[in-house]
Amino acid sequence: MKKQKYIIALLLTLFCFYSVLYASQNRENPPLNNKKRCLITIAATAAKGDLSTLKDALHKGLDAGLTSNQIKESIIQLYAYAGFPRSIRGLQTLMAVLEERKAKGINDPTGPEASPIQNDQPKYDRGKAILEQLTGAAEKGPKTGYAAFAPTIELFLKEHLFADIFERDILTYAERELVTVSVLTSIGGVEPMLKSHLAICLNVGLSEEQLQQFIIIIKSTVGKKEAIVAQKIFDEVLANRK
Repeated sequence: MKKQKYIIALLLTLFCFYSVLYASQNRENPPLNNKKRCLITIAATAAKGDLSTLKDALHKGLDAGLTSNQIKESIIQLYAYAGFPRSIRGLQTLMAVLEERKAKGINDPTGPEASPIQNDQPKYDRGKAILEQLTGAAEKGPKTGYAAFAPTIELFLKEHLFADIFERDILTYAERELVTVSVLTSIGGVEPMLKSHLAICLNVGLSEEQLQQFIIIIKSTVGKKEAIVAQKIFDEVLANRK
């Protein structure tokens, strides 16, 4: 009898210990919240051109508490990776969804507009500084690769993508990177860029567990093939960090 009580007490102690440990780990690596999950689905389906699924994703995003400006910003950003046609069709779908909800008496919050940029530095320097912050590495030495071959696109990248777009404060860097990897995964054929941005995701505070969750969302909303590619590239990113 005493032995049984001892075993039960020991099991309860172990259970409490592992419960506390599990809770602690979850606090350190919380799952993606509902808003971020919705941003992934919105960006991925808009980039894919799956407007029917995008419409459902927009309803869920608004129901989850995303403002129309946050959603609008994510769809605007995707044009830099998937082109104007996909972005414009995404915005048109968002307009239709907002009108539909308004007709039903649902008044979705617009949310704050982007704050004015208070920075007198040249736009190229601002974009370069933001990119260095995202990657965690300073850009030194002469340009190589595509930047040396086509300096104009490197100029556009710094001045427009990382200054004009990423400098806007409607979305955080982590949210913008989730949008970016969602788009890149959906359009396919851009594995080097996807690899770079998955590494950036880790640099801006997203955890391995959250990015694994991102891949699961991609599998369910975009496709198994895209998720397999994303998993392979993410495994390479993790291996390089170790």
